[in-house]
Amino acid sequence: MELTDYQADERGFFLLEQGWELMNMMPAKASQTMTAEKPGQGPGTARPNRKLKIKNGAVGWSFIVIAAGLICLFYFYPMVQALLLSFQSGTGANLQFTGIDNYTRLLKDPTFLTTLKNTVIFLIVQVPVMIILALFLSVLLNNKTLKWKGLFRTAIFLPCVTSLVAYSVIFKYLFSQDGIINIMLMKLALISEPISWLTDPFWAKVTIIVAITWRWTGYNMIFYLSALQNVDQSIYEAAKMDGASSFQQFFRITVPMLKPIILFTSITSTIGTLQLFDEVMNITAGGPANATMTISQYIYNLSFKYTPDFGYAATVSYAIVILIVIFSIIQFKVAGDRNE
Repeated sequence: MELTDYQADERGFFLLEQGWELMNMMPAKASQTMTAEKPGQGPGTARPNRKLKIKNGAVGWSFIVIAAGLICLFYFYPMVQALLLSFQSGTGANLQFTGIDNYTRLLKDPTFLTTLKNTVIFLIVQVPVMIILALFLSVLLNNKTLKWKGLFRTAIFLPCVTSLVAYSVIFKYLFSQDGIINIMLMKLALISEPISWLTDPFWAKVTIIVAITWRWTGYNMIFYLSALQNVDQSIYEAAKMDGASSFQQFFRITVPMLKPIILFTSITSTIGTLQLFDEVMNITAGGPANATMTISQYIYNLSFKYTPDFGYAATVSYAIVILIVIFSIIQFKVAGDRNE
């Protein structure tokens, strides 16, 4: 059948329109096909993904469950047990529940009040001196022009790895009545007679402060030194160009930059000083007349030296916990930044 020109044009237009619609449909179908073929997107992959997440979570927990269990066993359990023990009184293992009697006794105990005073004195004198000295030494050892820096760093940090008992005994002999400290001071004509370092209440405290400062200054210095090495030196160069002195650079650049580290070392040093035991026990044994006895030594005496009173010893131990919380809050407030 032969078509007229009009019919041929009309049929050609119809075929062209159908072909255009077919071309528009092909990308959508192709994209649907490609989407359906992507791995992990099909309806059958939801369950394997969920199983994989559960498996990964189980693997992660397997790495920390042992450590978490040990922490609970050796840290939290003794803390809870000590808290329960603080509400009991008695001799040895013969304990009875007495409520808050131990805490009432604590506030009236003259020996505890003496040890509290001694511990606070060590804290407010020794910690600031140690922090300032460690900061000063770290700035000196961070100087690029200083030679033998490795030797000086090792020498200052070395006391931190020294045995507590060993160095305490050495300090006891150094500061004895006829020790090398008195001999040197008399040779230099700085004193006319030996100082009673270990038998005078004031000088005994000074000896303890000197000992723990010597022991722990290098420990804090390492933190400051590592932080200083991460400070951009262009800041100091810009300050020099603006005419800032070394004194101004220290207080307006170094100290603000080290503020988080200073806060951290202050808190750790506070905790360590409140738990001070080895130096006092080995150098002065808490004497003379309890002039250097700390709270930790009093806990030891209550538990093992005197007639065992574990309930009251646990009560005294929680006094340290309360002090740590109080002084930590004060330090955060003084720092002025709650986010650090």
